[in-house]
Amino acid sequence: MSLKENVDFVKNELNSEEKFLESFVKIERFYKKNKALIITSIIVVVVAIIGFSVKNYIDNENKLKANIAFNKFLNDVNNQEALKTLEETNKKLYNMALYLKAKKNGQTADVNVLFFNSLSKYQKALKEQSIEKLNDVSMDPNFLLKEFAIFNKALIEAKDGKYEDAKITLKLIQKESKAYELVKILNHYLLTK
Repeated sequence: MSLKENVDFVKNELNSEEKFLESFVKIERFYKKNKALIITSIIVVVVAIIGFSVKNYIDNENKLKANIAFNKFLNDVNNQEALKTLEETNKKLYNMALYLKAKKNGQTADVNVLFFNSLSKYQKALKEQSIEKLNDVSMDPNFLLKEFAIFNKALIEAKDGKYEDAKITLKLIQKESKAYELVKILNHYLLTK
């Protein structure tokens, strides 16, 4: 190495050390200037992580309690302790339990679970032979048995002698529907009317 190369090497080393110290000083100034904000941000992040962990733990415990209580309820539908636990830990399972209990007792229950609510309304409409209630149920986009509700509406209309209304109602059921076989049978009957 020549003397000139040595001098250049030393200059480069000094420049890199100088840049390092300069960046360190900038970081230190930034920290001193925003110390409260940085500490507050760290505390908020730590509290959020702890809160999220505690919430997950409580949710998991509630799921476990609710599942155990639901199993107890399925074994004995008159178990009030299991119903109370379900009511406190999981409202959907509680509503399902009320639905199952009412069904076992031959009643209908107004429940707040998406599909069971519609099914309960459907059963009530069939029991009452109510065209209006079947109409309401069939208009629910979340109802799984929509075509069967429409078919039952047409069946009630046919029983009441409203044959033209029944024919119009049956046209609402598409050919791809599982209820279409029933529609063909009723349409065959309605041809004579």
